[in-house]
Amino acid sequence: MIHKKYSEIKKGLTAGEFSSSELCKAYLDRIAGTDPKVQAFLAIDKEKILKSAKESDERRKSGKSLSEFDGIPIGIKDNICIAGTKTTCASKILENFSSPYNATVIEKLLSKGFLLFPRLNMDEFAMGSSTENSAFQVTKNPFDLSRIPGGSSGGSAAAIAASMLPVALGSDTGGSIRQPASMCGVWGLKPTYGRVSRYGLVAYASSLDQIGPLSNDVSGIAEVFSVISGKDINDSTSSATPSFDFNSVGKSSLKNCRIGIMAGEGASWEEDVRNKFQDTISILRDKGAQIIELDFSIHAYSIPIYYVIATAECSSNLSRFDGIRYGLRVATSKKLDDIYLNSRSQGFGNEVKKRILLGTFSLSSGYYDAYYGKALEARILIKKSYDDYFKKVDFILQPTSPTTAFRIGEKTKDPIQMYKADIMTTSVNLAGLPAISIPMGLDSKGLPVGLQVTAPHFREEILVSFAKELEGWKEMNVSLPEQIK
Repeated sequence: MIHKKYSEIKKGLTAGEFSSSELCKAYLDRIAGTDPKVQAFLAIDKEKILKSAKESDERRKSGKSLSEFDGIPIGIKDNICIAGTKTTCASKILENFSSPYNATVIEKLLSKGFLLFPRLNMDEFAMGSSTENSAFQVTKNPFDLSRIPGGSSGGSAAAIAASMLPVALGSDTGGSIRQPASMCGVWGLKPTYGRVSRYGLVAYASSLDQIGPLSNDVSGIAEVFSVISGKDINDSTSSATPSFDFNSVGKSSLKNCRIGIMAGEGASWEEDVRNKFQDTISILRDKGAQIIELDFSIHAYSIPIYYVIATAECSSNLSRFDGIRYGLRVATSKKLDDIYLNSRSQGFGNEVKKRILLGTFSLSSGYYDAYYGKALEARILIKKSYDDYFKKVDFILQPTSPTTAFRIGEKTKDPIQMYKADIMTTSVNLAGLPAISIPMGLDSKGLPVGLQVTAPHFREEILVSFAKELEGWKEMNVSLPEQIK
């Protein structure tokens, strides 16, 4: 049961092949036996989950099911607020913080009967590409427990890859859904900025953050996205674009489909990643797609642009964690400055401190125009480049990551190399575009490789349609490793 795809689980619940209680118990048993190795979960409330599952079963029996999704388990990243539960963002400063309200996406999931499985591990405050920056534990990649699962939504991706859940929510600021999806061999969607409410998502960089789904098949991506998308009066940046309708999406026709790729691509990619990508492009070409090379030279600047803007916004957003209003308070004296200093020094991890300092510097008097102002201007050029691309192509294809999962500790002492892990994904957030990571098979070491597909703003339906076409290819097959089965 636990190794079934999301679509099979939904079908089985609807047909009465098993109950939600049986399903949740199977997942909880799986978590108890597997998570000590993977460490994807920071907490799990077994009693609450089983109680909710029993209520779902009773609704189905009485013909009062909340929706076709009633009773389906879904994991929640630890930066999405759930009323009455801890929301720590994997940080010591929020270790004992209990959310007083539900995020909008949580309200929407509960209204449809989804069963919440919080809390999934992450990089602290979503700052990282490996889930090594959590204050509590390092999540492992189920395909090789000596390697990272990607980040910052590493707990969400690893839980799905290890068959501990069929679907989960993550957040994506510069690749934090797509990159771990790629490295764990699952599906991950970063929606168009504003397509999903950010109300109740603890902010990292407000102009870049976006909640999205991860799943073990494309149906899970499409159906969860259909539930969580839509306008929200609590989020002034949410779009009035109608909610996504998964029932209206069919398979894409590849004949004459215009696919853009980077001109001269692949020089900095791992050989296995490059080979997998070239094989995929060859198949698409054989199936009738037009492959068009695009000049991506300006995107070489996407990492510095991203890290100036993201850290500046992080510096502003995290100023609220001061030891006074909520979270950890270290009061060794009555002086406010001492409380601020000690609470933040002990509450934040090194990576968070580093980004706060960098952002504060770029916003400081005398440097604002030179750094933050220039980054905003350059961001406009990145967006304009995509506008120009989509006059020529329907999709843009790239590997999601230039490498497969690297070893734990391999890049922690070299932040530049760690930041480069997001070289393929950050520009999508800068432009506010939708993109999906699709499993693209395994490399020679048995590690997953992901394919990133990017589409124009608010065109998630063609992303899902294209993904459905590729889902059936045997070349894209990714199976669970033996040590986790």
